[in-house]
Amino acid sequence: MKINLAVIFGSRSCEHDVSVISGLQAAGAADKEKYRTILVYIDRQGNWYTGDRLKEAGFYQNFDSAQVTHVLPMAEKGKLQLIEYPTEKRSLFGGAKKLVAEADVVMPVMHGMNGEDGTLQGMLELWGVPYTSSGVLGSSVGMDKIAMKQLFRGCGFPVLPDCWIDRAHWKRDQAGCVEKIEAALEYPMFVKPANLGSSIGISRANDREGLIHALDVASAYDRRILIEKAVEKLSEVNCAVLGYADDVQASVLEMPTRWEEFLTFDEKYLRGSKGSSKGMTSLSRKIPAPISGELTEKIRDLSVQVFKSLDCKGVVRIDYIIDESDQSYYIGEINTIPGSLAFYLFEATGSGLSFSAMVDKMVECALLANADRNQSVFSYDSTILQKFTSGQKGGLKNRVK
Repeated sequence: MKINLAVIFGSRSCEHDVSVISGLQAAGAADKEKYRTILVYIDRQGNWYTGDRLKEAGFYQNFDSAQVTHVLPMAEKGKLQLIEYPTEKRSLFGGAKKLVAEADVVMPVMHGMNGEDGTLQGMLELWGVPYTSSGVLGSSVGMDKIAMKQLFRGCGFPVLPDCWIDRAHWKRDQAGCVEKIEAALEYPMFVKPANLGSSIGISRANDREGLIHALDVASAYDRRILIEKAVEKLSEVNCAVLGYADDVQASVLEMPTRWEEFLTFDEKYLRGSKGSSKGMTSLSRKIPAPISGELTEKIRDLSVQVFKSLDCKGVVRIDYIIDESDQSYYIGEINTIPGSLAFYLFEATGSGLSFSAMVDKMVECALLANADRNQSVFSYDSTILQKFTSGQKGGLKNRVK
């Protein structure tokens, strides 16, 4: 019996287009003998759509909502239901609801805010619908670079020195913000929006003038801004982790090839991929990363610890910075829904796990996690409501003001 698998992508995010590419890749990799794949596209205004035209990559360049079905998400008995959007408001509640599709498992393939950050996961949790990505905790903390670094630092994991400010403070007192940052860090430094990925809004500041410009750029994308020490002589390596609970495996390491001082959005997704939809897979990289075997194992072990500390599931990718002057290494960030789902890192492992097999594993993790959750007690019988309504002396009714 086939599993109905809803692949959700797009959404109101600066990384919307990257999400479309990743979503189509994931849907294409799902074994057609095992899954009935349902494409669900969320546009930049937050509208939900499904339909056959969503399979065509070129359709999104001139998106026509009339050629797909506008739907509303609902749920019943742990299944995601897509209901045709009513032409009249009264028809949703007063008339028959037209069920367009129903999914047993959801695969969120969102990047950035309104999807990767735990918002979609929270909705699915409330409905009891199995989903393949990390949960609300891992997704939300992994999205916010400031909260992420504070948690990692508390775990004793290596992270670079940093400080942060918010947009309101920056607009109100630029001189004070610059003074605070310069007291905490030396130049050069990187300035990043707290809640964005794909290198959007990130700038390197080599002096005060560059810092002011970088803060202006970052504050346009997010209300919280991370400022981080820059490593002068560095290399980057990435490690993906796949699994759930104790059944977790780390991938081979990759080292992306760099053209600039850091990998820009264009380098990650556009360079060398014109006319294609390969996304991160088109980025020039060295696999396995040309670092020592000892350092490789340290980073792979740390990646598993990071995965478990955020109670992640499915597949994540963790990016590291290596200071080549002393071979020290630091966690850059965790991507709880990485571009291309980092499938190429598992294809390159000794097991040669294919993209299709990785999708199977992610669905398995989703079902296991949902079964685990359903073992928990979600109700507790008490007399509190009786006391509240009975008016008993000393009861809650007498305490409520």
